[in-house]
Amino acid sequence: MDIRERQKKIMEKGAANVTKWIGSTSSVVLHTILFVISFTLPYLGLVTFERMLLFLTTIVSLEAIYLSIFIQMSINMSNQNIEIMQEDIEEISEDIEEIGEDIDELGEDIEEISEDIEEIQKDVDEIQEDVVEIQEETTEEQESDKKESEILLSIQATLVHLQREIEQLKNSNKQ
Repeated sequence: MDIRERQKKIMEKGAANVTKWIGSTSSVVLHTILFVISFTLPYLGLVTFERMLLFLTTIVSLEAIYLSIFIQMSINMSNQNIEIMQEDIEEISEDIEEIGEDIDELGEDIEEISEDIEEIQKDVDEIQEDVVEIQEETTEEQESDKKESEILLSIQATLVHLQREIEQLKNSNKQ
């Protein structure tokens, strides 16, 4: 921070403090005491009434000039702060609008995801039904294959038995 900026900050802070103090109760008390003393001095014969009025008018005029300058500086600083706050409020409003749009988009995404989940659940249910059907078919086929195997084994056993009998017959005919 350079010297001018420091001086400006000091002046602004001083103006704010003076303006704040002028509006206080202690300022009213001090000014009242000074006015009472000023008007008492001519009665005590320390200064003439005209000289006291000249001095008091000059001091009060200078005080009014500086006070109006300080008040204007305070108003300017307040206006700058208000402008900064308005900019911040506008930015916050824009952010809130963007957040609202994001929330709307998230809501739509959630609805889409819910629909996708329902579709996936339906697909899972269909696959489960298919698995149950395949298991039933497999069980039926296995039972059918088992029965066929038993029948084939029975036929084979019968054929083996018949073959033995045929051989026995052949052997008995040869003899």
